[in-house]
Amino acid sequence: MKKSIITLSFVVFLFSNASAQVTIYGATLPAKLTQTKTELILNGAGVRTKFFMKVYVSGLYLTAKSKVAKDIIAADKPMAVRMHIISNLMTNSNMSTAVKEGFEKSTGGNTEPIQPKIDACLKIFNKDLIKVGDVFDIYYIPKEGTKIFKNGKFQEPIIPGLDLKRAIFGIWLCPDPVEDSLKEKMLGL
Repeated sequence: MKKSIITLSFVVFLFSNASAQVTIYGATLPAKLTQTKTELILNGAGVRTKFFMKVYVSGLYLTAKSKVAKDIIAADKPMAVRMHIISNLMTNSNMSTAVKEGFEKSTGGNTEPIQPKIDACLKIFNKDLIKVGDVFDIYYIPKEGTKIFKNGKFQEPIIPGLDLKRAIFGIWLCPDPVEDSLKEKMLGL
């Protein structure tokens, strides 16, 4: 019975009710985010694993649902990724390593043109101790740039540039993402 309850808690009804929030491994993702002037809807969500350990739950939020990764990466439209930390394995050091690896994959190893922007992201992620339950929202807002929130609090500065946005969203959605199964879930496949 206990196993059935645990298994049932992992089942996600992502697409049966677009207005419902989603809970994965104890992390609840809302159906909509409204930090920007534009309402963003949950496109899909999944869990990031590393060495068979569940590290964080991630959700992709768009203005309209899409299953086409290259179009999402290229779009100059409001969007967001929510990362909900579910493991104490996600320390500041591990986050830095993961972000660097993600940018390497996303840019095909060509991080040099946006390295100062990547450094700004790393500084934000390393600002305070990362712990289980922390929630990072990474918003892209056209003509403004990328805004990162930790537990609902804006972490300055706004980092300008569509180039950074493409690299950030590419971490999860590029042809060689951090995890293929997470990419599929975020795309709602």
